[in-house]
Amino acid sequence: MSHLWVLFTVIAAAGQTARNAMQRELTASLGAVGATHVRFLFGFPFALVFLASVCAVNGMGLPAVNTAFWLWVVAGALTQIGGTALMLMTMTERSFVVTMAYLKTEPVFVAVLGLLFLYDPITPGMAAAIVIATAGVVLISLRGRIAESGGWHSAAYGLSAGGLFAISAIGYRGAILSLGLPGYVMGATFTLATGLLIQAAVLTGWLAWRDRKVLHAIARLWRPSLFAGFMGAAASEFWFLAFALTSAANVRTLGLIDVLFAQGVTHLLHKQKTTIREATGIGLLVAGAVLLVWAHR
Repeated sequence: MSHLWVLFTVIAAAGQTARNAMQRELTASLGAVGATHVRFLFGFPFALVFLASVCAVNGMGLPAVNTAFWLWVVAGALTQIGGTALMLMTMTERSFVVTMAYLKTEPVFVAVLGLLFLYDPITPGMAAAIVIATAGVVLISLRGRIAESGGWHSAAYGLSAGGLFAISAIGYRGAILSLGLPGYVMGATFTLATGLLIQAAVLTGWLAWRDRKVLHAIARLWRPSLFAGFMGAAASEFWFLAFALTSAANVRTLGLIDVLFAQGVTHLLHKQKTTIREATGIGLLVAGAVLLVWAHR
């Protein structure tokens, strides 16, 4: 059980890469907000299926919630919306792999916020893994002509997205822990369903008020949107299961492995090449993830 979070994180990273690739394709038709909404709107029904399955298998009802749970889960849900939108905006300006690299500043934010708000400790091994991973991000980000078109903009979007995702991870882990359940599966699955409900409601209301054409476009593209929603819900389920078992910093640092998956997507789908400098940075990111797992032997 102590290392089950490693398996959950690897599965989540793979699913997240597939979801991100699909969302990127939808951004051209739906815009950043519309493609963001797809993840939540079409993911919520699958989250309900996951929750119903857990209730049926365990023979138990829904857990009792408290004020702390609502504060944590609302913070996690809203910051995830902002992070996803900024991520998709970054993808329109830079390559898929480079966008993922910007987002990988998240473990640094997560480690600090987790220590401050959840009292999750930072061990020397964790600190070293985060430093190595961050060095990889810097190496990838500081390309020859950073001031080129979209350079500073994409960096700002990507780094801001990483910060918001960090707050979201802490919010969701805090929500899971606040339930105080003896098992980890119900807490993770219930938190996921609640978070997606909040996100689907908020973005549906926003688009109904500001841009109903996007809602109509989402309805027309329901087939690819359904896939993106399923992959998003499935990836989130495994992220949340990992959050329930260990600190968010551990999960997000190991989650850097999705850079490898992103590189595969880039070569297969988008025909974007990875430079030597980017490859070296990716190597550092992976080394940080390996060190993290080694430190938890």
